[in-house]
Amino acid sequence: MLGPERGRSRDKVAQLCADAAAAEQAGFSSLWIPQIPGDFDAFIAIALMGRVTERIELGTAVLPIQTRHPIAMAQESLSVQAACGGRFTLGLGASHHWVIDDMLGLPYERPAVHMRDYLEVLNAALAGAEKVDVENEHYQVHSPMDVTDRTANPVLLAALAPVMLRVAGEHASGTILWLADERAIAEHVAPRISKAAANAGRPAPRIVAGVPVALCAKDDVDAARAHANVVLGHAEFCPNYQRLLDQGDATDVGDILAAGDESTVAARLRAFRDAGTTDLAVRVLALGTDRASRIASRQRTLEFLASLRF
Repeated sequence: MLGPERGRSRDKVAQLCADAAAAEQAGFSSLWIPQIPGDFDAFIAIALMGRVTERIELGTAVLPIQTRHPIAMAQESLSVQAACGGRFTLGLGASHHWVIDDMLGLPYERPAVHMRDYLEVLNAALAGAEKVDVENEHYQVHSPMDVTDRTANPVLLAALAPVMLRVAGEHASGTILWLADERAIAEHVAPRISKAAANAGRPAPRIVAGVPVALCAKDDVDAARAHANVVLGHAEFCPNYQRLLDQGDATDVGDILAAGDESTVAARLRAFRDAGTTDLAVRVLALGTDRASRIASRQRTLEFLASLRF
């Protein structure tokens, strides 16, 4: 899981492409990129990455649905899927009130109901029909759709609460998570989404867990956790994420961080697997007092993670 790598660097496009090519060469099976408010467009990033890779799955984690009408989302998703040769996975979320309401000035009401109605339109548009005819509480759509003949376009949801997990199980291919620890996945996420998928006659869902990782000496673990809370810790102040944290044992992102030597990190990642995680989206936390040491830390961690086989 890349970034967010903030800043207006002129080299951002080149860096995104280099990171994707390096991830594929290292042997990773998937690469995920977030959509940060005001930052580089995730769809364009994935399309660019698709042109410099051949094998690796490329996905968004995640795009907020409120910024694109479901027909526009389908058009972009199908176009990116064609550019990536069928390796694209669309990760969507309902975002948070401070993004949708405070930043964009849009209503943030009943997000799970909105997501359900959104997916009804989106799934119809992704299914290959020449015309989309859907009317529900939020959308009245009668639109042509003729982007590509590719119809395999999996969708994952950032499903955190019970209703959203049910929506994900019934209408999507699974969920992609952030700030879910092992107990939250085992007792809250996996049972709910799996039951919903089974009741809807759908395949077993993917459960993609975003897990920050820092390879470091035992004596540096506490400092790594404190650093994680500074660099990655804003999210636990969102009500949606706080409710998810309440489902597990972690109180902040530092508690979820897999930190320590190789055996310690591997054991923590196996614990996520054993809790019901089907895919690990690792977010490398580079450590060091200067740029050179942080680059070296990131490279060591990536090389170790690429060597793991679960």
